[in-house]
Amino acid sequence: MADVAVKFVVENLMQLLIDNADLILGIKGEVEDLLRDLNDFNAFLKQAAKSRRDNEVLKELVKKIRKVVNDAEDSIDKFVIEAKRHDDKNKFLQWFHLTHVARAKGVADEIKSIRERLKAIRKDDAYGLQAISSDDNSNRGDEERKVPVVEEDDVVGLDEEAKTVIDRLIGGSDDVEVVPVIGMPGLGKTTLAYKIYKDPKVEYEFFTRIWVYVSQTFKRREIFLNIISKFTRNTKQYHHTPEDDLAHEVKELLGKGGKYLIVLDDVWTKEAWDCIKVAFPNKGKRNRVLMTTRQTNVAKCCHDKPHDLKFLTKDESWELLEKKVFHKEKCPPELELPGKSIAEKCRGLPLAIVVIAGALIGKGKTTREWELVADSVGEHLINRDPENCKKLVQMSYDRLPYDLKACFLYCGAFPGGFAIPAWKLIRLWISEGFIQYQGPLTLEDVAEDCLNDLVNRNLVMVMQRSSSGQIKTCRVHDMLHEFCRHEAIMEENLFQEIKQGQGRSFPEKQELATYRRLCIRSSVNEFLSTGPSGEHVRSFLCFGSKKIDMPLNEIPAIPRAFPLLRVLDAESIKFSRFSKEFFKLFHLRYIAFSTDKIVSIPPNFGDLWNVQTLIIETQQGTLDIKADIWNMTRLRHVCTNASATLPSPKRPKSGKDNLANRCLQTLSTIAPECCTAEVFTRTPNLKKLGIRGKINALLETSNLFSNIGKLACLENLKLVNDTRLSSKELRLPPAYIFPQKLKKLTLIDTWFEWKDMSILGQLEYLEVLKLKENAFRGQMWDPEDGGFPRLQVLLIERTDLTSWKASSGNFPRLKRLVLISCEKLEELPAELADLQSLHLMELQSSSESAAKSARAILKKKQEKEGSGFKLSVFPPDLGL
Repeated sequence: MADVAVKFVVENLMQLLIDNADLILGIKGEVEDLLRDLNDFNAFLKQAAKSRRDNEVLKELVKKIRKVVNDAEDSIDKFVIEAKRHDDKNKFLQWFHLTHVARAKGVADEIKSIRERLKAIRKDDAYGLQAISSDDNSNRGDEERKVPVVEEDDVVGLDEEAKTVIDRLIGGSDDVEVVPVIGMPGLGKTTLAYKIYKDPKVEYEFFTRIWVYVSQTFKRREIFLNIISKFTRNTKQYHHTPEDDLAHEVKELLGKGGKYLIVLDDVWTKEAWDCIKVAFPNKGKRNRVLMTTRQTNVAKCCHDKPHDLKFLTKDESWELLEKKVFHKEKCPPELELPGKSIAEKCRGLPLAIVVIAGALIGKGKTTREWELVADSVGEHLINRDPENCKKLVQMSYDRLPYDLKACFLYCGAFPGGFAIPAWKLIRLWISEGFIQYQGPLTLEDVAEDCLNDLVNRNLVMVMQRSSSGQIKTCRVHDMLHEFCRHEAIMEENLFQEIKQGQGRSFPEKQELATYRRLCIRSSVNEFLSTGPSGEHVRSFLCFGSKKIDMPLNEIPAIPRAFPLLRVLDAESIKFSRFSKEFFKLFHLRYIAFSTDKIVSIPPNFGDLWNVQTLIIETQQGTLDIKADIWNMTRLRHVCTNASATLPSPKRPKSGKDNLANRCLQTLSTIAPECCTAEVFTRTPNLKKLGIRGKINALLETSNLFSNIGKLACLENLKLVNDTRLSSKELRLPPAYIFPQKLKKLTLIDTWFEWKDMSILGQLEYLEVLKLKENAFRGQMWDPEDGGFPRLQVLLIERTDLTSWKASSGNFPRLKRLVLISCEKLEELPAELADLQSLHLMELQSSSESAAKSARAILKKKQEKEGSGFKLSVFPPDLGL
């Protein structure tokens, strides 16, 4: 149903009018009338979403509404920009004031014309629009919004398959061998390959493991650069290297190390394999390539005995469906019969099962509803044809709550197989206007809730979780990704792809003028060199496997071509400077770019008053922010990997609120000297803070650290010491100085003494503690009883610690312990076995004696508690 994009354009327009009320005074009456009309159409769109998607009359009506609403949005967006310029620079020029008044009258006339078009649509209504009540504001109910979050992906029926493939990878001849895994789309090839890739036995056996997503539209050059990037962070030197030379470089890098395993996921053609395989050296070390493919001829060209992935049995199908719908609970008896019928009709195809499970989550769970789903499955999945599977995806999509549809389709804007950072997806959703305020929740809370909902409905897969259990990266199955792309491009006009090759050329200006969001898949420089122009474009999303330098003459091209941009996601583009046109993009909400030359953010950056998220990835160690971010009142997140210096907040004028940045939640990372009372008074709602630089300046300078302690909402703090310490040791401040609601603390290269850990143990709400690169120094740690009352995750990476003592009174809620490169630590405290909450322990590059003590803890916990405790030791033969 072509309605999702329209619905969010309507809501965006309403928000635009609210946010810029002071700039549209000249057209206030006309705007209020337009809002009333749009409210009626918004209610209609929600009602229309419940109707059949193949209703051509309704489709045509929605397209008409889309065109009218887009025109209204364009007209008011342009007027806001002109009003801003008038308000800032020319308010005292009589001639300009008269021009502005004339423009206001012109926009008022445009709005009246738009309202007339809306009336014409209503008058020519062939679908009963008159009958739709404007009071229909139904949305997801509380029961649906509170579905439980899945802690980890449930995998059924793959244990024996994984063991078989692992045996083939480890066995065989000394020559390089390929093990192809073949199966139809949705059968679980990637799931199996990833399970094997992460298996401890495979991790130990293969010194180098590299995952490469190939796909139907692969680029040989990008695959080679991807592999090279696993050996060196700096791939800039290879960006202009010919492909054959890149293949030779890959061969050299793979040949120098130990045994390697390359996973080639989703290979479509024999030609693809032929042009990649030349880069894999045969050194007689039993190197292996694990390939997944849906094509039998591709599999057999690599090995005469590929591994055919089996379909699930009836019992396995029901087990998977039950897990995906109810998680750790059992299915109610009255739903078991229709549930088993649904599972059987999925004919052993895992993707079909998990998609249908998503359609069942959040429903009233009545027998009749499950029977209706069973009938639909029988109608759509007569055989195992992938096209029929797509119909099941469509069915699950149609059953999504209204506000989730655009969020799901937007995932298709990312490249196939791409591990999507959750924070990035959430902030883009917010900037695009897909997320609306709901009660006391922040926009980020609502967006995270939406992501968890899509995961629970099995439409989005979790790839990684953070130490606190939140989603870190996610992806969409290739079949669901294709559905998102098709629906978003062909039905919703939610976004459009810009790419060349395979008979495709860049769109003409007339075609580009109809687009609202662009996903750049080709070289952005080539695209900009065509002189594109799209005043309707609101989002510019650029995805690339490598960072490219933006030529100086092309830097003004983006703002000139797309003056109404809201989202500029260009982390793959390296900017060397800002053009004057850039600072006229007054509607920008999301800015992300890279640079190795820009050392400061100029004052006129502050003119971009709508910016919510600012992301700067730089190769510079420091970044000077000169823009007055304190008056950018909608700014929510400032993120850079450099040590950023902030401007001093100006004294507010008499009678004005001096807490201008109540929206600001993230400052990461800033220089220690910026931790002043004036800065943090302006950021009372800060939740995440990163500080990088001379940490001794932060701790030794009077009151600087105590200023951080006054941040009542701060939950996440990271301290990164950038300088070599003097002989004078650093000391942690008293516990009462720390922010009282601090949940996560990361210390890097700070060299505190272990005796100071007792201070951190007094932090009442601390749940995650990460100590990296000699965060603490000394040979002995003897923690005090009663410390760390809520700590759940403890990570220690690289330290000279040799002796660690503990008692049953330490770490009462610890769930996960990770030790990395603690090679001098002789043993772990035996008392850890008495912690009932501890269920996961990981050791990497530890001493043999420490690994032996960890296995003793494992044995003791298994004797007391059963098999719930997990221990991971790498290399796995340590301590045996």
